[in-house]
Amino acid sequence: MGSESRPEGRILDAGALRALAHPLRVRLYDLLSQYGPQTASGLAGLTGESTGATSYHLRALAQHDLIREVQGRGTARERWWERPAGAVTLVNPEMSTTPSGRAVMEAVHSETLTLRQQQLMTFVTHGWDDDQEWFDRSLISTASARLTVDQMAELADRLQSVIAETVDRYRDQSGDDLRVVTMRADVFPLPAEGGTR
Repeated sequence: MGSESRPEGRILDAGALRALAHPLRVRLYDLLSQYGPQTASGLAGLTGESTGATSYHLRALAQHDLIREVQGRGTARERWWERPAGAVTLVNPEMSTTPSGRAVMEAVHSETLTLRQQQLMTFVTHGWDDDQEWFDRSLISTASARLTVDQMAELADRLQSVIAETVDRYRDQSGDDLRVVTMRADVFPLPAEGGTR
């Protein structure tokens, strides 16, 4: 999955991937990625977990530099945590050579995609309850085309470029009329005609 226009980002080592291979840790990491700095108690409120549990899992993520404490913010009793900016690659080529390594990567991917699907379904089910304009201007699109592997890679690169440009341009924007917007790009080959996986 390497390409000139697709940012490689940090390739997580085995320790970081194993630390992330836990449903609550994936959720905490995701919340910090999407909503910015949070405290353990704030994350406990968002996840329905105890502050003790979120604190424990935040420290486990920090041990592998997946997240870090926000310097100059908080107190000894209430620490703020953030996810460092930048792309992260959940595929480690070295780990993909062993069954246990693949199992860890699959666990992280599965939990990450489950969260994304839950977010999408929540939006589809309740999006119009919140603000009709946001719902009307959203996009959920699926299409199919017959492509070569090079054509598929070119499409993936073009989509990633648009996403990366948007994130770079607006990452630190602030204002009352802003909402966190998640961006997804799904490009993958379907099984051969009539085939199954």
